[in-house]
Amino acid sequence: MTADVGGPGACASTPPKRPATSGEQTVGGASVSRGRLVVAVALLDDERRVLAARRREPPAYAGMWEFPGGKVEPGEDELDALVRECREELDVEIEVGPPLGEVGLASPGWILRVWFGRVVGRSPRLLDHDELRWLAAGELDDVRWMPADGPLVEKLRDALTGPDPIRWPQRP
Repeated sequence: MTADVGGPGACASTPPKRPATSGEQTVGGASVSRGRLVVAVALLDDERRVLAARRREPPAYAGMWEFPGGKVEPGEDELDALVRECREELDVEIEVGPPLGEVGLASPGWILRVWFGRVVGRSPRLLDHDELRWLAAGELDDVRWMPADGPLVEKLRDALTGPDPIRWPQRP
């Protein structure tokens, strides 16, 4: 996933249903950023472990771990973007589950939204990252997470260890 990291003002919440914010607008001939939506997924396996992906680049973030995902393209639905990013980064199809949360990123107007998900079919492959690891709740602190993912890792830990099950949408 290519995104700015969360700064001091980053906060975690449950993502509301709203259209994706993406792209730029022109004001007086100048390009003005109005923010961007970044989507990611906490992929869970049957043992309630989450897939963490270690970044290769850019150099400032190389070696840090993240939830797979990426930027929503202009006009693209955010869940379609999430499915696309998992195909591109991991060569997998996913089933999107309930939302995990949302954080503001360091760049003004940028937002990271994360959902729970499951891999459907083949196993994830290394395409964009240099390592993948399945982490149990007790292993979440064994890796150095991207700063933006940090608040969501805490929410993930609570969801994995708490008494309430993660509620998946009903399958047709």
